Amino acid sequence: MRVHVLGSAAGGGFPQWNCNCRMCDGVRRGAIRARPRTQSSIALSANGSDWLLCNASPDILTQLRAFPAAQPARSVRDTGIRALLLIDAQIDHATGLAMLRESPTPWLLWCTDPVHEDLRHGYPLLNLLGHYCGVARRAIPIDGSGFEIDTVPGLSFTALALRSNAPPYSPHRDRPLPGDNIGVLVESQANGRRLFYAPGLGEMEPHVWSAMTRADVVMVDGTCWRDDELIALGVSKKRARDMGHLAQDGAGGMLEWLQKLPDSTRKILIHINNTNPVLDEDGAEHARLRASGIELAFDGMEIDL
Repeated sequence: MRVHVLGSAAGGGFPQWNCNCRMCDGVRRGAIRARPRTQSSIALSANGSDWLLCNASPDILTQLRAFPAAQPARSVRDTGIRALLLIDAQIDHATGLAMLRESPTPWLLWCTDPVHEDLRHGYPLLNLLGHYCGVARRAIPIDGSGFEIDTVPGLSFTALALRSNAPPYSPHRDRPLPGDNIGVLVESQANGRRLFYAPGLGEMEPHVWSAMTRADVVMVDGTCWRDDELIALGVSKKRARDMGHLAQDGAGGMLEWLQKLPDSTRKILIHINNTNPVLDEDGAEHARLRASGIELAFDGMEIDL
């Protein structure tokens, strides 16, 4: 299985267009050593030709231009993207669908029922696409049963409902339903190796931890370093947990959980907010990650499983 990180930042990217926090200002001025990042999305393939796009960020066109495998150029209009999967209906994970409207055929779109509902009514993006290429929607089961995607052969999938939060426009914001946010366990049918992918993870539940312990690579929520990070900077009144994200630092934080995994498990943080001090590659927080054997996803990162 090949995993290609198209984008690794949280909503707004890094640097965020209107932010002058230490991280954003520092990377613009060259005062800190940090990589700019686009909004989070990954692509998966078993054969290197047929790709599944997991989330479609607003930066999708820039991301695809930087990813040659997405354009095999076999005909006048072509793409290596054979299907789309959404882990939630957040703007930073779904808006890119509108940028893909030129498809000559409907997109094969896998999503849960709550995500489908939100993208039909709360943020009617799928209705808009109906005036262009349209979508052929497939329901993602969240009862623990596995599924396969015919157009992306060689991979098996199991979705896990996560405790996170619904988008701000959703009628169930702050009252999330099972399936508003999922993690995905992806297995290579060729060698049995597994990836666990969950860019939005608000709480470590037993079934989530079980999936992580069975994975060879875990790529999980890296949004905020501290739960009160945005409050401390004066840019929001919300904690990370209010937005559906488990902070890295502190008791019960993501770092503590990841350190419980075997050394053989590759541990990667993705969906990193522009305010997160781990982005400073010379900073103390980044050093703690390295010392713990935890990596930071970056745009263009390649993983072979």
